[in-house]
Amino acid sequence: MIALATVLAIRFRMTLPIFATAGDILENTALASVFFLGTWLVMLVYFGAYELDVIGAGTEEFKQVVNASVFTAALVATMAYLMQYPLSRGFFVLYFPLGVMTLLLGRLVSRRVIQRLRSAGHLNSKVLLVGSPIYIAEIHQVLARESWLGYQVMGCLVPAVHAGPETISAGVPVLGLIEDVRAVVDEFSPDIVFFTAGAVKSSTALRRLAWDLEDHAHVQIIVAPNVTDVSSERVRIRPVAGLPLMHLGRSRSQLATNDAKRAFDLFGSLAVLALVWPVLLALMLWIRLHDGGPALFRQVRVGRQGAEFTCLKLRSMSIDAEDRLAELEARDHVLFKSTQDPRVTRPGRFIRRFSLDELPQLWNVVRGEMSLVGPRPPLPTEVEQYEDDMLRRLNVMPGMTGLWQVSGRSDLSWEDTVRLDLYYVDNWSMVQDLLILARTVTAVLASRGAY
Repeated sequence: MIALATVLAIRFRMTLPIFATAGDILENTALASVFFLGTWLVMLVYFGAYELDVIGAGTEEFKQVVNASVFTAALVATMAYLMQYPLSRGFFVLYFPLGVMTLLLGRLVSRRVIQRLRSAGHLNSKVLLVGSPIYIAEIHQVLARESWLGYQVMGCLVPAVHAGPETISAGVPVLGLIEDVRAVVDEFSPDIVFFTAGAVKSSTALRRLAWDLEDHAHVQIIVAPNVTDVSSERVRIRPVAGLPLMHLGRSRSQLATNDAKRAFDLFGSLAVLALVWPVLLALMLWIRLHDGGPALFRQVRVGRQGAEFTCLKLRSMSIDAEDRLAELEARDHVLFKSTQDPRVTRPGRFIRRFSLDELPQLWNVVRGEMSLVGPRPPLPTEVEQYEDDMLRRLNVMPGMTGLWQVSGRSDLSWEDTVRLDLYYVDNWSMVQDLLILARTVTAVLASRGAY
């Protein structure tokens, strides 16, 4: 990736008309590029960008790549100045932004490949869970659901009070008692020993268990606190007097309603409307000519703090859709969509496949009733069935897209939809919004969960 950036930077420096004549730039930069490449790779290693525990998941890998790249750029600029090396400023300006872009792109592609291989059963780490059955079941559920993480649970160790059953309720084989961790590791050779909540009665007991495994260099020890669905931005580990204290930042639901997000929503929605209005007009005309009904479907939805508003969508169902609702099977949870809904019209199937029916909601965003990114806007009847935890979804603006959409949309269970929406509310960040918008494009083009 760095070599590719070098070639591109040299080529653009010599061909783009905004720069002066090339002169001897090619000779100078070709000689210096070897030093740049070596220095950049050393900095990537130094900043930990090749550590196995950051590759494949989380944002730490990308942060380390960016940090190493910025440090390399500063180092190169300083060395060129002190040594009075005739380095082309145009090349320098092109080289590092191109290098960061190609490095991040390469990391993203490799991450997708790794995650697909892990989901297919390759490159997995064998995990031995240690703790109380209730916590083991919870962790196992998460690891099984997120198979792309590459954690394959091989069994568990439980306290003596829970000894007896060959498996716990989650279907995880019980390989022994917690006190037998050394013998079980010797016999089954796991890659990771995962201590959940309830694994030990004291920190001293955990330290002794770690001592038992210190001669197993290939075994990684992971300790999971009794905390879930918290983003890394809200977690800070601070060692104090030998205690690794975990500081949890406050919920970011208030930040998700700030002026910066509103400005981004306003300018973003207006920009998209300026680009797609011909497509929107053509779709409205198609729907109107198909059966003579209205092109827009208006429905009351619940927004922030329970305020109701009229949500706009392109009509994808027949005019008598509400009267024909009884034809469908009974709802099995609050959120309902049928994969074979006979009320969907021919234009409706097309616009639903690519989520074009939601384009009019850009006007809801302009009016301040919705956001580009946020939880799904619920119906008043759905809100009436909400439990206390679900009401937290109403702390932020509902969105045209969100974690629920990029994670499968209608293919998700109701529980997973709630979990993702609550995660978004508590862990909001502008970077996460941008990532969700980028993932929305691929989710829409792939038509995942759209019907």
